[in-house]
Amino acid sequence: MSWIAVGALALVAIGIPLVMMAASWLLRPSVPEDSKRATYESGEVPTGGTRIRFNIQYYMVALLFVVFDVETVLLFPWAVVYTDAIELVGLAHALVPMLVFVGILVVGLAWAWRSGVVEWARSPRVQERTKRIEQ
Repeated sequence: MSWIAVGALALVAIGIPLVMMAASWLLRPSVPEDSKRATYESGEVPTGGTRIRFNIQYYMVALLFVVFDVETVLLFPWAVVYTDAIELVGLAHALVPMLVFVGILVVGLAWAWRSGVVEWARSPRVQERTKRIEQ
């Protein structure tokens, strides 16, 4: 009997967006213009190519963010059940796996730091200034 409620909720969850999209498609004004089919609708004429080279550091910083975001997602539930886990399996069995997990992430952060992933590219003026200071 409880599956009927789940099925009804699923139908409503799928039905409401479909009905809204159909209503907006039927009620919207249709004014065909060439400018609507352009790449940019702001009135600016597009210039240049569509292929832009991005600095690889954007991807590296995003990857590091994802890794440490996942770490945070795993640490919060662990911290919530930590006291219960100590009572069930003891301090060593509850703490050691998480310390190993955090240790692996610290080694990864140290590697990223040492290889310069977390250092952002400096402008030529800043590089010249740091060279003068170091000498």
